[in-house]
Amino acid sequence: MAKYILFDTETTGATEEDKIIQIGMMIVHNKNEIEVFDELCSSDVAIKLEAMEVHNITPSMLEGKNSFQETHSYEKLLKYNESENYLIAHNISFDLGMLEKEGFKNQYTLIDTLRCAKHLYNEMPYHRLQYLRYALELYKIEEKVANDLEIVIKAHDAIGDVLVMKLFLSKLVQKVQELYPQINPMIKLAELTKTPVLIKTFKFGKYKGTDVAEVAKKDAGYLLWMRDNMKDLDEDMRFTLDNFL
Repeated sequence: MAKYILFDTETTGATEEDKIIQIGMMIVHNKNEIEVFDELCSSDVAIKLEAMEVHNITPSMLEGKNSFQETHSYEKLLKYNESENYLIAHNISFDLGMLEKEGFKNQYTLIDTLRCAKHLYNEMPYHRLQYLRYALELYKIEEKVANDLEIVIKAHDAIGDVLVMKLFLSKLVQKVQELYPQINPMIKLAELTKTPVLIKTFKFGKYKGTDVAEVAKKDAGYLLWMRDNMKDLDEDMRFTLDNFL
């Protein structure tokens, strides 16, 4: 039977040099058997103040902690690292990239709840996990689930975010069952994870709030400039720009 591993990391920062300092993880064996892991870990990279401001993890909290590779979470990630099992995260490319810095070589089937949200809730203006938490009223049911799993809910805390992600994953499954009733929902979510999203509206820049199609008609040069000069564009935005250009 497939295992579903939902995880989130907190890190020393978001640059190439940064490393994992906390992992929150749930391993769902079935609806009645869920393993929960919430581990801080040491790092040879100093925590950036900008990161500390978000997750509130300070250097003193990591003193005496094991390295990431010595955590129970990493041991379990390796144990179930097979294509029949699912590895699930919100913006999984970031967290998977962090795992790869620790020597992890992925064999799981991946589900990115962020990209799936963009596909299945494309009417929403934002798809950040905390935005979805409130937009879909997940906060109204999370306390009971948290108590059952003995989890303390905190925003921008790895295990707290995993809890929200678990609740959101249930919403995604329901959405897939409505739209694609003949398809296994997890297989469909894995397929959507690999499918770039055509973005309808700019969320940033001088055309924030404007439809990309409209900008393409009146200022295609701006789209060309974005594609050629903005190196940090994600895959979905690059796909969108290429589509309209």
